[in-house]
Amino acid sequence: MTARIDIGTGDRGESIFFDIEELLATRLLVQGNSGSGKSHLLRRLLEGSAGLVQQVIIDPEGDFVTLADKFGHVVVNAGEHSENEVVRLATRIREHRVSVILALDELEIEAQMRCAATFLSALFDAPRDHWYPALVVVDEAQLFAPAVAGEVSDEARRASLGAMTNLMCRGRKRGLAGVIATQRLAKLAKNVAAEASNFMMGRTFLDIDMARAVDLLGMERKQAEVIRDLPRGHFLALGPAISRRPIPVKIGDVQTQARSGSPKLVPLPSAPDTQAIQGMLFAPGDEALPPAPPPPRSSQATTEDLLRSISRPGPVLTPATATPAMPTEDRNRIIDDVLAEMVADPEATYRAAAVLFQDFGVRCRMHQLPDSGLDLIAFRRRLAMARARLFGEPDEEWRQALAIGTALPDDMLGPFLLVARAARENSEAPSDSALAQVYGTHSLGRVRRLMAYMEEQGIFVLRVDLGGKRSITIPKLGWTTAAAVPEAAE
Repeated sequence: MTARIDIGTGDRGESIFFDIEELLATRLLVQGNSGSGKSHLLRRLLEGSAGLVQQVIIDPEGDFVTLADKFGHVVVNAGEHSENEVVRLATRIREHRVSVILALDELEIEAQMRCAATFLSALFDAPRDHWYPALVVVDEAQLFAPAVAGEVSDEARRASLGAMTNLMCRGRKRGLAGVIATQRLAKLAKNVAAEASNFMMGRTFLDIDMARAVDLLGMERKQAEVIRDLPRGHFLALGPAISRRPIPVKIGDVQTQARSGSPKLVPLPSAPDTQAIQGMLFAPGDEALPPAPPPPRSSQATTEDLLRSISRPGPVLTPATATPAMPTEDRNRIIDDVLAEMVADPEATYRAAAVLFQDFGVRCRMHQLPDSGLDLIAFRRRLAMARARLFGEPDEEWRQALAIGTALPDDMLGPFLLVARAARENSEAPSDSALAQVYGTHSLGRVRRLMAYMEEQGIFVLRVDLGGKRSITIPKLGWTTAAAVPEAAE
């Protein structure tokens, strides 16, 4: 079985080949304006290599799901699964080497970034025994690794950018080969783009993108006009997996088609007279229309269905070596030690939870704990407890406090427990700066809004004396902190 696939033809009609083994080691960057043929190129690459290597496709528009019908990919509709379920799916995908399409088209852009970050981080954090080679194709990569902040939250951007950086910078040793496509190099984070050694440059018009493209191809600036004149489906290629010198490539035909295609002109309907049109457009609506029935449940794949599909037996599976289960007491002790290390690390204060979860898994393996038994949701709560210095088995009073905390969102649990500890010990109320660190923000305004919200919900009662000192009471527990200036020196 050859590891080379025919990607298209050169300027003299000769076949141009991609070396898949070399691509796994050196990664690929594709650039081209909308309509230049990027998705067609990716589809040709995926179809040609489907029988050679596992494929994982991050598909923000849902265009690649048609590969499933012919090549057996498992489609994961991200909008139907929780964050925890996405982590489980990604773990099974690496273990069983199943080719998968993560369809994100039902999600808004920020939810797409969060889901992709969680999914890629789980792939990256797979156990060493599951580090099989896989092509990880990310279409519209500028969405997940933006060069500058946009309209999404900083947390979502940092998590997504961190996952993409790990894929391109450190994924090779874990068997993950990034193949990323973008409309504009200027919109793509430089740290992500710089890690690719193979390039396919399609038609682009802006001077800044043409200049960066010719720089990556090792061409002179005066040759940039060549990129502007490229027809659709034509690319300039360079890299150890295809050619040591820039060569023109016309991408060959594909066997499958995207769900959405380029718009085509169709004849307009024959229009009635003006009065008839107005009567049709401004006719009163029918309020008695029944709601549309929900789609039959049998047509939707549940998470368990996908897990069973991914875990299907096949010749590629490698049985895992059985290891004796670790006693629960020892497991909890190691988890507490690892969380204490992370809390003591000042660089971990403002990192996204998905990135910290990945770091947590690595640290656990360094402590001879291959599986912590915690998913991302449980990890967030244990981390919040660790930041409030809560380790070991809680006593009865702390169990009451934790019962109140279970009703709070994950990001509020840390500040609540920090205040609860101070109140139980009758020590000074935490300052806004201390609460900001636990909340994972640099903004003291966000902390003040958080405290006001928790007071509105009856969780806290805040009292400020004439000297400006603040004390905090938790009425459900009857605990009160000592008074302290909100911005006392740490």
